[in-house]
Amino acid sequence: MQTMWCKTEAGRNEIQQRTRKMPAGLRSILLLVDGQRNDEELRAMMSGLHAPDDALQQLAADGLIERRSGAASLLAAVAAPKAGDGVQATTMTSAERYNLLYARITEDIRSHIGLKGYFLQLKVERCADADELAALLPDVATALTKARDHTFATRWLEDVRASMA
Repeated sequence: MQTMWCKTEAGRNEIQQRTRKMPAGLRSILLLVDGQRNDEELRAMMSGLHAPDDALQQLAADGLIERRSGAASLLAAVAAPKAGDGVQATTMTSAERYNLLYARITEDIRSHIGLKGYFLQLKVERCADADELAALLPDVATALTKARDHTFATRWLEDVRASMA
């Protein structure tokens, strides 16, 4: 199973609070670390963002990112059967709802919008809870409309909202 780079709690806090004086290239790489991109994908992005060659190692040494295996488990949870599929519904905690929304939004920005979704991903990273992420759903749908089409974006928005109900 492939390992992916994920933000630590300290990394998520740094995105929101900006307490460290980080070079722009290093901060950009921290923003792109989402548990979905492997070393190769992140390194390909580094040159375009003027990040140092050892950016991942620097961020790891500072305790802002770490390697984890099975990062796709959050995405699998997003695709889990819903109550309407004959499975009894369980109440999600706020943290579970946040994790599921974060994984879904981040993956869909990466998959369907790509680097054009960089600033949208910044907004996602600044969200502190599930309600703030839910408030971004219309913005993501608008970006998906531009990247794909209106029908796709409408279906996406309905699906995400239904999965969080």
